[in-house]
Amino acid sequence: MKPVRLTACHECDLLQRETLLPSAGIARCPRCGAELYRSHPESLDRALAYSLASMVLFVVANAFPIVGLALKGDVVQTTLFGAVEVLYRDGMWPMAALVFVTTILMPFVQIAGMTYLLLPLKLRRLPRRPDLVFRVLHLAQPWGMTEVLILGLLVALVKLAHIAGVLPGIALWSFGALMLLLAAASTAFDPRELWAKVGGQR
Repeated sequence: MKPVRLTACHECDLLQRETLLPSAGIARCPRCGAELYRSHPESLDRALAYSLASMVLFVVANAFPIVGLALKGDVVQTTLFGAVEVLYRDGMWPMAALVFVTTILMPFVQIAGMTYLLLPLKLRRLPRRPDLVFRVLHLAQPWGMTEVLILGLLVALVKLAHIAGVLPGIALWSFGALMLLLAAASTAFDPRELWAKVGGQR
């Protein structure tokens, strides 16, 4: 006898049988109308592609200067990690820690976590402790604030343009593209399909 897969509504806890969906179909709870799950064709492959591209952009964004300021013939440039280091040296260590965690550490954890989960499955292998990595990934996602960094940089650049010449660096464009790729990876990442594949590999 074929086992019946059950799912519980996140809103009203109604337990119900899962059903096959057409491409791009949506399953909704019959009691409250909340969305249960969607049909994302090849969603994990797209999430993996976005994650690998994000990893490359993350390295570029942290290896090159974000912005340069030209004042009286002198050009001052810094990387994001260099800005964190300056904040720490100036005694603003809470701000330095916040910037480091939200713009460097958590985006890296998000990218590395998705790659760790998806790459072995693509190679028809089972990642070790996927439950633990998934929990860490779930906790890291709300703390990754690349979009806040980009917004803050744009506001600062407008203000600094009245004082000195602003020279946008490679990292600024990389962070902008990284923001879009992280959003695309999070949207494409389907936990339901992930656990179905993990169960299939086992």
